[in-house]
Amino acid sequence: YERRFPTCPLIPMFVASDTVSEYKSEDEAIHVIERRCKLDIDAPRLLKKIAGVDYVYFVQKNSLNRRERTLHIEAYNETFSNRVIINEHCSYTVHPDNEDWTCFEQSASLDIKSFFGFESTVEKIAMKQYTSNIKKGKEIIEYYLKQLEEEGITFVPRWTPPVTCKSESSTSHTRRPVSPAINIPESATKEGLNNKEILNTSSSPSEPTAGTPDDKLDADYIKRYLGDLTPMQESCLIRLRQWLQETHKGKIPKDEHILRFLRARDFNIDKAREILCQSLTWRKQHQVDYILDTWNPPQVLQDYYAGGWHHHDKDGRPLYVLRLGQMDTKGLVRALGEEALLRYVLSINEEGLRRCEENTKVFGRPISSWTCLVDLEGLNMRHLWRPGVKALLRIIEVVEANYPETLGRLLILRAPRVFPVLWTLVSPFIDDNTRKKFLIYAGNDYQGPGGLLDYIDKEIIPDFLGGECMCEVPEGGLVPKSLYRTAEELENEDIKLWTETIYQSASVFKGAPHEVLIQIVDASSVITWDFDVCKGDIVFNIFHSKRAPQPPKKDSLGAHSITSPGGNNVQLIDKVWQLGRDYSMVESPLICKEGESVQGSHVTRWPGFYILQWKFHNMPACATTNLPRVDDVLASLQVSSHKCKVMYYTEVIGSEDFRGSMTSLESSHSGFSQLSAATTSSSQSHSSSMISR
Repeated sequence: YERRFPTCPLIPMFVASDTVSEYKSEDEAIHVIERRCKLDIDAPRLLKKIAGVDYVYFVQKNSLNRRERTLHIEAYNETFSNRVIINEHCSYTVHPDNEDWTCFEQSASLDIKSFFGFESTVEKIAMKQYTSNIKKGKEIIEYYLKQLEEEGITFVPRWTPPVTCKSESSTSHTRRPVSPAINIPESATKEGLNNKEILNTSSSPSEPTAGTPDDKLDADYIKRYLGDLTPMQESCLIRLRQWLQETHKGKIPKDEHILRFLRARDFNIDKAREILCQSLTWRKQHQVDYILDTWNPPQVLQDYYAGGWHHHDKDGRPLYVLRLGQMDTKGLVRALGEEALLRYVLSINEEGLRRCEENTKVFGRPISSWTCLVDLEGLNMRHLWRPGVKALLRIIEVVEANYPETLGRLLILRAPRVFPVLWTLVSPFIDDNTRKKFLIYAGNDYQGPGGLLDYIDKEIIPDFLGGECMCEVPEGGLVPKSLYRTAEELENEDIKLWTETIYQSASVFKGAPHEVLIQIVDASSVITWDFDVCKGDIVFNIFHSKRAPQPPKKDSLGAHSITSPGGNNVQLIDKVWQLGRDYSMVESPLICKEGESVQGSHVTRWPGFYILQWKFHNMPACATTNLPRVDDVLASLQVSSHKCKVMYYTEVIGSEDFRGSMTSLESSHSGFSQLSAATTSSSQSHSSSMISR
């Protein structure tokens, strides 16, 4: 089976694969490998154009147990996981009555939440591909058996326990995935989703549910990747992971990262869940998962930012060296602005997460944090320049919120007399648990007992600290004033940086909805949308008008938005306009609760102006007493100042892309009208919404 990778000539659509993670037990009985597979699906060119992808990615996990003589294969889709959920499970086992026989079982499930109105087409394509692969299964096995025979391999001896224990555990060398994408959990079987069973070639009962609170994590897995966990901590991890699997539909971090948020809140599940969900929304909005592959730091940063990665400490943690005293923070802020500096720090943290995973594989033990060495030689009052300190505080705030428990140790060396002033300014913004990891040395104290040698091997101490290792970290220096930019240029650049995300943020207030104008020239165009309700409950509407509304006016309340610059509030429908006379409602209103994620599409009937509206949802009163219900009162208390927040993305696909292409559009002329029903049964609607509470 392993010979199918990294690609298989008998499966043309299987283009390539990369190893994401790999684990081998010391006795070599257990071998677990996870791959990210690139597939070229045989789909109509138009559908690929609408979806915006040429390839789709699946994650496949193979678990070989030589002791039990079993091979289990799990696969699920990474691409469009918020719209389509595909799960596949295969198993090779020894027949209970004849150990010379191999039993093969295979099952799969498909659940289509929404796909731009092409749900029926996607289902047919999936069935066609899956059936084709099933028919080829035997042919592929026989092909590789013949290949083995040609190489003289006709017998594989059964595994036996080793006589002596190996002194070193096996180390896996894996390539990094093509793109970081969204980290995939170790256990990604998704149950309880009302999936449509599309094929089950096994007569055995359905596969067991994974991730329930009664489950226990494998002891070897915990020791290898997570570290020491008490039964209570293990239970908290499983429960939080299960909740994420049920609500975020596969878009969840690995266990190691979930553990960071649990540890940051002392394993209080409710508190950890709150900050983790906020972080996931933030990552999605700013596309942080792709920052290492899509963003190149400006040359100014590469030349004058005096920081970089430098080997590892004695515990195996990646070591980051920052020569803050040699860095011209004022010059960097004047030349780049806050946003570019923040983005660069985010890229450093993302690289840190990658290095932790790599070191975990190299050293054979869990490494979930890094060590930071900060050299303050040269720190002076110039570094206390107010805009620079402001930028530093904001960076600390963002990192604390989204990368908890990633700093294992902070070594501050050669702290000058001005340092207490800086420490007084920044320490209130640093978490108590993080502050406990700080070790501060004045002058040359780091060279004495309890100093640098206790934490870093002598061979890798940087040369500028008296060591023998050449450190490639830039020396910093003053940024030339010729590179400084005006406040207006910096402001525009800041907006440009953060609006590169395809998502926009908006604030919705009681009496002040947020509205987006879309002009349609040709009838039968398709308006698509994807939005998350980050705070509060809202009502989503679509209106049509033959005449254009007045230029949008930003509501003054929008200034209170937390997200900048995207947290705006725009109102287009004039208060003198009358529904039915000046504009009309083309779809039924959709009530969306806090935490929900909604996707859908609408095929336009007429040209003109379409307005997408997100409106504050007023709690309904009880029908019999006209008094608010207790649940509604409690829910309303959670929406402070009658403010809601949404994060949205819209796109229009021209009618010329559809003519004569897909007859399935006729059956999904207005899928939006069925969205409300879809919240309880996704199979009822061509354009159903995917709910993520």
